[in-house]
Amino acid sequence: MAPPYQIRADYDARTIVVYQAYAPAIADSALRAGRFVTPFSFHRMTWIKPSFMWLMHRSNWARKPGQERVLAVRMTREGWEEALSRAVLTTADPAAVAEAAVHVQWDPERSPRGAALNHYSIQVGIGRHLIRTFTDDWVVSLTDLTPQVRKAASLIQTGHAARARRLFPTERAYPLPRALENHLSSGG
Repeated sequence: MAPPYQIRADYDARTIVVYQAYAPAIADSALRAGRFVTPFSFHRMTWIKPSFMWLMHRSNWARKPGQERVLAVRMTREGWEEALSRAVLTTADPAAVAEAAVHVQWDPERSPRGAALNHYSIQVGIGRHLIRTFTDDWVVSLTDLTPQVRKAASLIQTGHAARARRLFPTERAYPLPRALENHLSSGG
């Protein structure tokens, strides 16, 4: 059984993959440029999620209007951990949350069919004052997962969940430094 609050992600020695779902115009522009460009908004918070299944739940497998395209955003672990070090839990004092450069919330992880599980997945909101650092310095690459997502959704709908699972990214426990673990559990 997974610990209740644990970051699970696809990562390597230098990078971590987070997921986002966008409207086609935003995804297409970003993929053509190899980085986030207009019409991506640099003036509002953007939420990144290392849990593929949580984003599938949130975007309804890329069927929700405005979230029809799923991108795997590979970013530096240094940037990821910098963001987490600046984070305030959304359940903290409202004044602290309002001032925070980064917001963190823990939501129930989801099964492929969308059922809430007994452990939580982290969502990280990068605020508008840090978003250029995220897009220009921390993001290493963007990959369109939309065809894979649509195929997996079709397999699940037709009773082939085991085949669908083979299309999911491999996620494992992310080794957070102890200070960051304490920071995220104490409210920052």
